[in-house]
Amino acid sequence: MKTKIIALSALAALVAGCATTPSDEEIAARSLAVMKAGFKERGQAKLDRLDQDNLQRTCSIYSGGNEMPKEVAARIEKEQLASIRYPADGKLLGDWKAGEKIAQSGRGGQYNDNPKAPSGANCYACHQLTKQEVSYGTIGPSLFNFAKVRGFGPDVQKYAWNKVFNSHAYAACSSMPRFGHRGILTEQQIKDVVALLMDPNSPVNK
Repeated sequence: MKTKIIALSALAALVAGCATTPSDEEIAARSLAVMKAGFKERGQAKLDRLDQDNLQRTCSIYSGGNEMPKEVAARIEKEQLASIRYPADGKLLGDWKAGEKIAQSGRGGQYNDNPKAPSGANCYACHQLTKQEVSYGTIGPSLFNFAKVRGFGPDVQKYAWNKVFNSHAYAACSSMPRFGHRGILTEQQIKDVVALLMDPNSPVNK
């Protein structure tokens, strides 16, 4: 009898535990609270960096092996494409030499960086851009011969601008930063990076 009571008590506790399993939203809120408790503000690195926007919250739901439904991905890409802003002067290309310096720079955004100084894009951390570069990341695809393969026309220029400004417009929950959408790069910097990809004289296209 005593054994049965213990077993029933354990079962009741198990059922109660299952009934009070926290929701995904509760787990996310608790995780955020833990991170904020352990994150110390320094310089320009503020606690608001831990706050997710709608896109990031959606992507978090489908991280860790949870497959994203096609309709959700299509909605994200449509919304992000609509958020892209273009230069008022209509010119998408800047100076590829300036763009190369931006691509090679990983400075900006860290607590000890000057917030008034321009940020780099750190493109080489994820992509191959030239054959001369001896070290580069492979998280993203090789961009060597980017325009030489795709063409130098206005449609490809616009595609390159869109990818740099907000890559989620073409790949929902991409690992690539939203350089324009998040204000990481200025309009002129994006022009310069796009020129690095598109200019026939750029080492990318040699």
